[in-house]
Amino acid sequence: MKLFVKNDSDLMTYLTENTDYSKKKIKSLIKYKKVKINNKLIKKLPILLKTNDLVTIELDKKEQLPFEIIYEDKKIIVVNKKAGLLTVGTDKEKKLTLVHQLREYGKKHNFKVFVIHRLDKDTSGVVMFAKNEKVKKLYQDNWNDLVIKRGYIALVTGNLTKSGRIDNYLVEQKNTFVKSNHNGKRAITNYKVLKNKNGYTLLDITIETGRKNQIRVHMSELGYPIVGDLKYGGAFSPLKRMALHCHILKIKNPETLKIEVFEAPYNNMFDILL
Repeated sequence: MKLFVKNDSDLMTYLTENTDYSKKKIKSLIKYKKVKINNKLIKKLPILLKTNDLVTIELDKKEQLPFEIIYEDKKIIVVNKKAGLLTVGTDKEKKLTLVHQLREYGKKHNFKVFVIHRLDKDTSGVVMFAKNEKVKKLYQDNWNDLVIKRGYIALVTGNLTKSGRIDNYLVEQKNTFVKSNHNGKRAITNYKVLKNKNGYTLLDITIETGRKNQIRVHMSELGYPIVGDLKYGGAFSPLKRMALHCHILKIKNPETLKIEVFEAPYNNMFDILL
């Protein structure tokens, strides 16, 4: 578990306020060398924390989770979703989902999980959930005003040499989305070329709107479909996944109005093809 300190505090106060651990449990974690600050092992209390310090808690083996927690406090939990996993359930699949995994985790730590936004099944990366309905509503009702940046890394087929911007309208047709000049919802995608090699191009993408399948449709329409995106014209991927990863969510906290940045590092996961 990773926690980014927002305000100066002492470690015990911070952990009791921002986790579901008791003081006894926190002392036990420190005793058994499970707590680090900025990757430095903590051996005893008291410890003073400074704003932007990183507190890492190593989970016991029996608590090992099927997902990576990027950040967690009393109101939200942010995780790094794996590719190939649904964010929420469908009529055909209810349990093999990220939200189900989180709710199982929540049962053990006495909190509920509410969906704020989602990623496509085959997209990996940053996803935020609320721990109560009030927080969920705060984020969802003000999502477009709160989100400062949603950044993705994508590997597309073809030798794309120029960065650019796509601004059009998307409409749903038979469970897919297509460009429309007359109706639909506005979709804006900015893309920057990072490198290209072997018939592939690596892109840094930011979206100004969050339409379903937006990046996938825009890259396909541009003539450079995302590797592994069979739905929108991408070829079969040797990576055995779609090459799209949400690496950063920069958002304004609706209560404090402070800027918060959550990251799931790219770590060169698509570079094997370059």
